[in-house]
Amino acid sequence: MGQQTLIKNAKVVNEGQILEVDVLIEGERIVKIETGISALNANVIDAKGNYLLPGIIDDQVHFREPGLTHKANIATESRAAVAGGVTTFMEQPNTNPQTTTIEKLEEKFSIAANSSYANYSFMFGGTNDNLEELKKLDNKSCPAVKLFLGSSTGNMLVDNEQVIETIFSNTDMVICTHCEDEATIKRNLEHYTGIYGDDIPIKYHPIIRSEEACYLSSSKAIALAKKTGARLHIFHLSTGKETHQFVNDIPLEEKKITAEVCVHHLWFSDADYEEKGTLIKWNPAVKTAEDRDELWKALLDDRIDVIATDHAPHTLEEKQNVYTKAPSGGPLVQHVLPAMLENYHRGKIGLTKIVEKMCHNPAKLFQIKDRGFVREGYYADLVLVDLNDEWKVTRENILYKCGWSPFEGTAFKSKITHTFVNGYLAYKEGQVSENRNAKRLTFNRD
Repeated sequence: MGQQTLIKNAKVVNEGQILEVDVLIEGERIVKIETGISALNANVIDAKGNYLLPGIIDDQVHFREPGLTHKANIATESRAAVAGGVTTFMEQPNTNPQTTTIEKLEEKFSIAANSSYANYSFMFGGTNDNLEELKKLDNKSCPAVKLFLGSSTGNMLVDNEQVIETIFSNTDMVICTHCEDEATIKRNLEHYTGIYGDDIPIKYHPIIRSEEACYLSSSKAIALAKKTGARLHIFHLSTGKETHQFVNDIPLEEKKITAEVCVHHLWFSDADYEEKGTLIKWNPAVKTAEDRDELWKALLDDRIDVIATDHAPHTLEEKQNVYTKAPSGGPLVQHVLPAMLENYHRGKIGLTKIVEKMCHNPAKLFQIKDRGFVREGYYADLVLVDLNDEWKVTRENILYKCGWSPFEGTAFKSKITHTFVNGYLAYKEGQVSENRNAKRLTFNRD
């Protein structure tokens, strides 16, 4: 019998309900959920009426290891993730070297096995010429294939339409796509470079990486998925126009085409460029307040299935370059849950909906084994939050290796008090435990 932990007096947010029950953990798993549990040898945590959520599953992060570790690494960013209630992440292939062979994929898994604070998996990068390698992937141990249909950090652009169709036709894996049309962006960039040189005002970023660029690419990917029967998941929607391509009339498990929105596209708008500058330069770009409203609408009516971060750190020095040299992306894993809970306080979204989009749905979409829910027999990946303990994001409490956050100076009403990873108390009241207990994800697939 493993170590027992008993969480008493918690309001458990799970599967559309909020119930006041106790949760008993034994070893790595939840063994009992009911009222009035007593366990003589258990370590008892009094939740004091605070809310207990499943650990957040972030399906899109860039932790920069190997090759770009001056910005971040798996240890530093997973540590920040756990402090933010993110207990599981799926990392992207645009590292250096890129994750485009099984050998490079397994190298990442071995780095994480030694250094990650959170449960982990890594996506395989599709390219213009690695189809044979892609066909060898084991779908029980790799979450998805990632295709950059628009170039971004680390330029893994897949621009050969015949190749894209062949990939769509030759894998039963989930295919995750970054959708921005390269020709449109190039044309727009040339126009503004002609006027401003490299120092283009940041307000033009969403006009360069425009609604048209996003819609052209995502609509093409969707048409191809329908033609080939591929299982398509479109990352980080940023425009209202794109949301109308998705449906909510069937359960998520039956959808062949799904979508994700990121916290920054739900939080910021183009009005924030003036204050935040390149710190909120992302690909795809943060667009208008109207786009943000449409994204919220699609999220709440279930046309958008998942909330993620696209956590993508760069050093402050890199971000402070002129427009054409400032990389896109920013760090978010430590602050995604407090930000979404802030939206709860603002009346924009319910707690059960946050849990559905950040815990249940990523687990369903990728068929993750025994995670994403507060259920007996499941791994005890859990987050305890106090909804009324205000704090402010400052340089001193940011855990990212890059040392900054687009949320710096923001006051959040909700604070994460405890995070459990596989039954182990990984974070408590401001302190991350240095004893790691993370695991590689496995998937329920035939």
